[in-house]
Amino acid sequence: MRSFRLVVLIAFICAMPLVVQARQLTDADYARAVKFLAQDTEPLVDHDVQRVDWIDATHFWYRDHDAAGDHFLEMDAATGKVSPAFDQAKLAEALGKARGKPLDATKWPRSFDFTVLADGKLDVTLDKATYRCELAGAGVCTDVAKLLKTGSEPGVLSPNGKLLAFVRDWNLWVRDVATGKETRLTRDGVKDYGYATQNAGWVHGDGAIVRWSPDSKEIATYRQDQRGVGEMYTVDTRVGHPKLDAWKYPLPGDEKVFMIEPVVVDVATKKLVRLKMAPEQRLSTLCDTLACDGGEPYTWSDVKWAPDGRTLALVETSRDRQHETFRIADAATGAVRSAFEFTAKDYYESGHGRVNWQYLPGSNRAGSNRASSGQTIWPSEQNDWNNLYLYDLKTGRQLRAITTGEGNVTEVLHLDRDTRMLWFVGAGRTPGVNPYYRQFFKVDIDSGKATPLTPEDADHTITMSPGGRYFVDAYSTPTTPPVTVLRSADDGHVITTIAKADISRLKAAGWVPPIPITVKARDGTTTLYGMLFKPTNFDPHKKYPVVDYIYPGPQTGSVRGRSFLSSRGDNQALAELGFIVVAIDGMGTPWRSASFHHHWYGDMGDNTLPDQVAGIKELAKRYPWIDITRVGIWGHSGGGNATADAMFRYPGFFKVGWAESGNHDNRNYENDWGEKYQGLLVTDKDGTTNYDNQANQAIAKNLQGHLMLVHGEIDDNVPVSNTYLVVDALIKANRDFDMLILPHAHHGYADDANYVMRQRWDYFVRHLQGNTPPHEFKMPSPDTGK
Repeated sequence: MRSFRLVVLIAFICAMPLVVQARQLTDADYARAVKFLAQDTEPLVDHDVQRVDWIDATHFWYRDHDAAGDHFLEMDAATGKVSPAFDQAKLAEALGKARGKPLDATKWPRSFDFTVLADGKLDVTLDKATYRCELAGAGVCTDVAKLLKTGSEPGVLSPNGKLLAFVRDWNLWVRDVATGKETRLTRDGVKDYGYATQNAGWVHGDGAIVRWSPDSKEIATYRQDQRGVGEMYTVDTRVGHPKLDAWKYPLPGDEKVFMIEPVVVDVATKKLVRLKMAPEQRLSTLCDTLACDGGEPYTWSDVKWAPDGRTLALVETSRDRQHETFRIADAATGAVRSAFEFTAKDYYESGHGRVNWQYLPGSNRAGSNRASSGQTIWPSEQNDWNNLYLYDLKTGRQLRAITTGEGNVTEVLHLDRDTRMLWFVGAGRTPGVNPYYRQFFKVDIDSGKATPLTPEDADHTITMSPGGRYFVDAYSTPTTPPVTVLRSADDGHVITTIAKADISRLKAAGWVPPIPITVKARDGTTTLYGMLFKPTNFDPHKKYPVVDYIYPGPQTGSVRGRSFLSSRGDNQALAELGFIVVAIDGMGTPWRSASFHHHWYGDMGDNTLPDQVAGIKELAKRYPWIDITRVGIWGHSGGGNATADAMFRYPGFFKVGWAESGNHDNRNYENDWGEKYQGLLVTDKDGTTNYDNQANQAIAKNLQGHLMLVHGEIDDNVPVSNTYLVVDALIKANRDFDMLILPHAHHGYADDANYVMRQRWDYFVRHLQGNTPPHEFKMPSPDTGK
């Protein structure tokens, strides 16, 4: 009888749910997690050279790094010879004197950049200031604005390097780089109706958007009409009266939006030619700033000059982003001809990371009408992938496909008009290779014969030389560090190795790589790619709560690229606190087929969430150490929107959410974002709209778990009103929630970013783990480590 009772008692105890003892995390736990942030991991990666800057057609400089610090080197591509780019000790000393602040010659800020002038002097950019440095003799650096007695407006350098185009007082100016002489080119620009202005609503500043002619004699730009456009406001808290900032910011459905009137300006004569066409939408075939090409932040991407500067091509995009008109203009007369029109399903994109269409004007034969001849290379997704097609500009007809098959052309990096060869970055074009890995190809425009130039099964970061003879290729994967080589653009053969990254010191500090994962999408068949992060003291016998880091797209995804990074945000750091962290690129994110990318067009409330849920459930079946009953989610901006959406749509699945700066209703965000991915705003007779399905406040009443809403008080990208809409709905629904408003903070939080990160860690530790975080742990500064 006693043995029977004992067996019953044991069975009863075994059947009881396992109660995990809550524990107090310490400063040491958080300090260990901090060691996995970029500020600590990046200095431990030696010889990680993923970016070079070409000085001319055969020379480039780059920053190398090892245990001794930073080294700036210059390579001669023709000989392979490497030499110091400059005297680091002398330049650091000269810059320190000019700034009134010492500079460590072995540890240079990320903001450091330089240009070699014709006279051998250096123009150095550092902390938003530019210094002209003479290193002969003792070495002297002088603030350029003070030296030349000029303004400090950002601008676009002419191809010959002599002039800088910029905007001042709503007009276009140029500045002589050598002498500082400034010349005003337009005189009728006025407030809200000025030339080359940068305002796109969500991004606004004093930069100039222009496209220089190849001979540096003319500038193509526009006059932007924002008169009558609705305004956005921020209120900055301070003692006494707050500071009110107001600027033009159109919203979906607004009658008045930004319009532009293209012009060409002759720099020498100041003659302005207005192109003979109606005002067009201030939109691009790719991005929403007009300057879409990486490394060229103020160059008008959808305007391209003929090599002789007599004509230029420009593409007009309709407000719904579905209709494109390709035009050719005569720079001297302003005459404009529409060469062809193109209509896309859902929305049109001319590439990813770069506007890829190319203008090939007609011949130079005497009497030829260059404004009515020639060809263009036009990207489209007509076969469900972004491929290149050749069009005749006289007839407007498509002649043939240049690239074919599956996989995308993401960036066209060089076009040789004489040999009619084109070099491009592609993704998903090689069977058996991760579809997100970028590879480099060249293709014959006339035959369509494509040649792969980077055979390694890896993600390739390409920097092509001016003239297109060479390219630098840094190839890596999320788990293997980069190898950087100089290759021939003809056949891709390796000329010399520039650097091989060494992660010995990083691994000695305890670093582990992320785990690449694949799961099935909501449909049960489509393969999704992502990454998983485990704590370095992982115990397979334990159960770990899951944190899903999300960015839903549509312009990028959650994974943060496929090249090697020693730190992907704070994913590994958060995992160190006792979580499994996952990032999954769901349907609706880019780099896959058009049908994959456009999957939830018109339903932005989807936010890839069905894929996140399906993917995490699959991982929980695969790995017994995943606790599917404790799932959290967080993201910033679009990820903040998706986080709140997840907490409202899947309240039984996601238990804790941390939503930062979310565009919770795109009717309160810039018009060209929502109108591209959701469609033009349509209001029905009953007052409902086609935007109702993406409004988080409409479903906020469903909240069951713990939700923190975070926003910068003066966010001029995603206005704080987006969060207040959700707050208002939660209050009306009598739901408990948490909120953190950051005074003086914009979209990226700047000096408050570490405070927000620490609070985020605390929130998941407290509410998802059920543990207690250390009291007010002080996160070290990224700059000082203290």
